Amino acid sequence: MREGGGGKGEGYTLIEVIVVLAIVGLVVGVSGLAIASLKAPREAEWIRMLRQARADAIRTGRPVRSVGNHSPLLTPLFLPDGRAIGPGVDPLTGAPRDSAR
Repeated sequence: MREGGGGKGEGYTLIEVIVVLAIVGLVVGVSGLAIASLKAPREAEWIRMLRQARADAIRTGRPVRSVGNHSPLLTPLFLPDGRAIGPGVDPLTGAPRDSAR
């Protein structure tokens, strides 16, 4: 330690603080843009219509057939308890089946 008041004080200079704040701001800005650009994948239109028909059947207490561009014979009938009858859906849950399976 030095005696006397002529030495350099301890701490950071204004330039060092400005540089660190600029770097932190740049990192936060780029990270914020990257996170904001992430979007959930769009659900297929037919899956959205199936989910809506199932929800309508449960809400109204009446069977509902999914409507869409499909033939009425190919669209499932959703029962008030959430089950579905027909192709393309799991009969127990009413969830759309994956076409890959």
